[in-house]
Amino acid sequence: MDTNIELVNNLIQEALELGGHISKRAVIEEALREYVQRRKQLKVLDLFGTIEYEDNYDYQQQRQKE
Repeated sequence: MDTNIELVNNLIQEALELGGHISKRAVIEEALREYVQRRKQLKVLDLFGTIEYEDNYDYQQQRQKE
């Protein structure tokens, strides 16, 4: 998909240097990957405290059965 956008040049330049990328496209693709990964991580954090577990569960006993 082709998209034309206007970017902040100094921000792109800094990202090029920090990431060691050779093109603006590579910087943008990496940024999008990191954005998606971060958003997925945040969704996982939302699950904390929502999973029920048994207080007396013994994982060692479960391993012995195998």
